[in-house]
Amino acid sequence: MATAQSRAQVTWEGDLPTGNGLLKAESGALPEMPISWASRTQRAKGKTSPEELLASAHAGCYAMALSNTLAKQGTPPARLDISATCTFDFGGPAGAKITSMELVVRGVVPGLDQQGFEEAARKGEQGCPVSNALRNNVDISVKAELVRG
Repeated sequence: MATAQSRAQVTWEGDLPTGNGLLKAESGALPEMPISWASRTQRAKGKTSPEELLASAHAGCYAMALSNTLAKQGTPPARLDISATCTFDFGGPAGAKITSMELVVRGVVPGLDQQGFEEAARKGEQGCPVSNALRNNVDISVKAELVRG
């Protein structure tokens, strides 16, 4: 079986509410990024959060999965614009938890109607490795809108 590994490192200083960290992606594709508890629960102020990184990963992974799904059915996309919104509940009775991920895709796909695009969008989500890692733990929703190019 073929495998690939990706690595990131965080150096954290201080306690949770007032501390902060610096995230480094091994690939060097991303700049070093500051993270903090405040960036998870309040205004980001130039810092990222695990949830923002997870939303980024999910949007990118879903774009690849949907593109592949569309191509395999003979309707490759001209363009896909995907946004992902990760919801972090930190005040509930169960403690801090990522509760949902909303994927919204707008696509230009020649030869496909809205219903076909919605079906492909759902099928693409089922084939997305990040979705599959989150499934049964995080509520995932998909909204799809076909845009005429």
